[in-house]
Amino acid sequence: MLVLCWAVAPSAVSAGALAGSLPFAAIIAIVGLGQMLVVQQGGFDLSLAGGVSLAVVITTHLPSGNDAALPSAILLALAFATVAGVANGILVGVMRLNAIIATIGINAVLYGAVFAVSGGVPRITTPLMSAIAGGKTAGIPNSVLFALALMLLVSFVLKKTVVGRRFEAIGANPAAAHAAGLRVRLHQTMAYVYAQLLYCVAGILISGITREPTAFQGDSLLLPSVAVVVLAGTSLLGGRGYPISTVVAAFFLNQLSQFALAVGVPFSAQTIIQALALVCGIGVYSVRWKRSARTRASK
Repeated sequence: MLVLCWAVAPSAVSAGALAGSLPFAAIIAIVGLGQMLVVQQGGFDLSLAGGVSLAVVITTHLPSGNDAALPSAILLALAFATVAGVANGILVGVMRLNAIIATIGINAVLYGAVFAVSGGVPRITTPLMSAIAGGKTAGIPNSVLFALALMLLVSFVLKKTVVGRRFEAIGANPAAAHAAGLRVRLHQTMAYVYAQLLYCVAGILISGITREPTAFQGDSLLLPSVAVVVLAGTSLLGGRGYPISTVVAAFFLNQLSQFALAVGVPFSAQTIIQALALVCGIGVYSVRWKRSARTRASK
């Protein structure tokens, strides 16, 4: 994609374009990591939009421009995210409700809280939050550094710890994991908690990146979060996840959007581009799954 941009639309990879787009690519990467954890357990989290939006309004409205009140607002946002994740986990992991229906319901509750806090009116972030999330370190946007740090953390936990290996084993085959004595429901519940915490971090960063974020800031992130998980190769049936590939897919999807804008595709078509990327990812996944199924059958 980078080579294509350099050859066809150099403005898409100019310093100014990258400086403006990389922070939002980092946000997609963070919510993609959260969605990946849920997909690994065979579900989908449609409460992402409400979780991100609630974190945005809490960290912009409660401090009201006062830096001293920012830490308590961030802690409150993380607390709400934890409660939302536990609620999702109980509905899906314990009560065995359909993940899509359960998370849509929680999303409605989260948006109720969004309107209760904000009244639907945007507010400017605090100077400290703007400096942290919107600033740069050694020329790299801080939001990108946050995304890379979270990628390393998720990768380490999933691939190098007992908890992570059990988490992947449960996602791949819950029945076998239960027979082996693993705490299936607990891990499935915690997947939604971890996801909501990641959505919360994304919302907090958005409140600093965007000067005056809206109460619906999370709406535009739901489709990209699923698209990057599929593009990264995570099984839609649960099992292994690929945090590094998910982050790479997020930057690819963002650069694809920048390329489309540079060649004259209107901004209103961005959702169509993301949907096409999702369809392509599902198509590749389906072909690979059918090939592996035929290989197993032949053996």
